[in-house]
Amino acid sequence: MAANDRAAAPGKSGGSAGADGLMRASLSAVAPGMPLRDGLERVLRGNTGGLIVLGSDRTVESMCTGGFVLDVEFTATRLRELCKLDGGIVLSSDLSKILRAGVQLLPDPTIPTEETGTRHRTADRVSKQVGFPVVSVSQSMRLIALYVDGQRRVLEDSAAILSRANQALATLERYKLRLDEVAGTLSALEIEDLVTVRDVSAVSQRLEMVRRIATEIAEYVVELGTDGRLLALQLDELIAGVEPERELVVRDYVPEPTAKRSRTVDEALAELDKLSHAELLELSTVARALGYTGSPETLDSAVSPRGFRLLAKVPRLPGAIIDRLVEHFGGLQKLLAASVDDLQAVDGVGEARARSVREGLSRLAESSILERYV
Repeated sequence: MAANDRAAAPGKSGGSAGADGLMRASLSAVAPGMPLRDGLERVLRGNTGGLIVLGSDRTVESMCTGGFVLDVEFTATRLRELCKLDGGIVLSSDLSKILRAGVQLLPDPTIPTEETGTRHRTADRVSKQVGFPVVSVSQSMRLIALYVDGQRRVLEDSAAILSRANQALATLERYKLRLDEVAGTLSALEIEDLVTVRDVSAVSQRLEMVRRIATEIAEYVVELGTDGRLLALQLDELIAGVEPERELVVRDYVPEPTAKRSRTVDEALAELDKLSHAELLELSTVARALGYTGSPETLDSAVSPRGFRLLAKVPRLPGAIIDRLVEHFGGLQKLLAASVDDLQAVDGVGEARARSVREGLSRLAESSILERYV
């Protein structure tokens, strides 16, 4: 099996983050279009069950009894034929070889599992004990289940996944449209220096909603494999710039540290990420995540941007220069009022760049005001 025909090898889990990464890698390895998925589909169509361990080490070897040692190249047809032996199959860690077939797997019987069927109970326990993904093909239930470190995922048909993915994509399009509206309003308010905490929280809320739906769709893309290429292109187009915008908004508006409270940009982003769906619907909760008190009075209090977000919209302006401009002027209003000579006082800003910044901010100001009032 050539390297370009295989997904990345799943590997082992390591903690909760490692388990999530392993699940994504495992789903990618068994996605439609992958040789392993082809083999599993052949097993299912052939009305035989299967138990396949996606990786091997000494622990796996120690729980294997009987069967045959093969060490042959993996192919979908070989997997199908070997599953007729009604025993477990062990693949190499890179999924390129079938190492053993027809083996009886004897995991630790004290490992807890909620599965009932013998094959599924074994798959769950083996996965938990050795840390490698295990696939169980059920002859009676007509399903393929993937076990990864205590998680169980039933592999669905591409049509069913696509149906849900398209619904999520339609939701993402609506959310993105609303995000563009509130972001445009925020830009106009920034130019006029009329921003409130409520406006900032509304934009942060929409950015987080779009980001979370995009994450869900990205999971569908992984599950769909080659069938998800068009979906991936649509997703990339819709969320282009969302992640940088999220950070820029926080950099612009995270409150200055005080004796009572202090929150860095990374901490504010982490707090937003922790919010549950219900909490995200409340602007006061979003404001607290950003570092404000979240009271009704605070939501309506005025705030001024530092200028990171609008400067990032100026073409060909490096991030280091943006940081120096913000540090030098201290806020967007002073940047908007700065002349070309004032801008040249910043290290690294020559006359040409100063004119570019001046003209870029002027164009942004004009377009923002026109979009708001026309």
